[in-house]
Amino acid sequence: MNGRTLIVIAALAGLAGAAGYYFVVQPRTTAPAVVEAPAPTTIEPAAAPPTQLAAVIPEFKLADREGIPRSLRDDWQGKALIVNFWATWCAPCRREIPLLNKLAADHAGENFQVVGVAIDFRDKVLDYARETQIDYPLLIGEQDALDAGGAFGVDAVGLPFTIFTDTGGRVIALHMGELTADEAAIILGAVRDVNAGHTDPAQARQAIAAGLAALPPEPEQKSAG
Repeated sequence: MNGRTLIVIAALAGLAGAAGYYFVVQPRTTAPAVVEAPAPTTIEPAAAPPTQLAAVIPEFKLADREGIPRSLRDDWQGKALIVNFWATWCAPCRREIPLLNKLAADHAGENFQVVGVAIDFRDKVLDYARETQIDYPLLIGEQDALDAGGAFGVDAVGLPFTIFTDTGGRVIALHMGELTADEAAIILGAVRDVNAGHTDPAQARQAIAAGLAALPPEPEQKSAG
């Protein structure tokens, strides 16, 4: 991936925070913003990604922090995955990292595994991961990481986005935009029921849709002064 491509994706990433949740339900409504400075020029949100996701984890390999090629399907077989696509230059992505660290620590005993997929330059990812103490595994690539998102059925519509799978490798849900703790709790609860055999993926998606729809509106970020 060349620098121009990364710049284009970075511009799209700036729109992703308003993208919301797709595939299971429509985006959540946001509460009115508290504006402390003149309102910025209105920008249309990025288009919704295709709703036809891959049924199971696709086969691809990306290098980890040590440069070793890793496969989601093989290296974390039997784990329910939280696969977060992100980049160092994406503000919503950076804001998500503490939550992802917490999810990785809190749910490791339940067979959940967070894996970050960085669509970025390798040296920048490694430096940022050290500075921010990212505690979960990272896979890193440029065009090949972008292609990995496409293999899941997600085009380059903005970052971050997160794929949730069950322990059998079936794709349960896609979340576009910055993930919140409340949203994560609902989605992981539904995946947990699938893992236990209490529901199937279709029922889990219905439960996620209902749970997210019941959440209160998300406050928008205050505009900078």
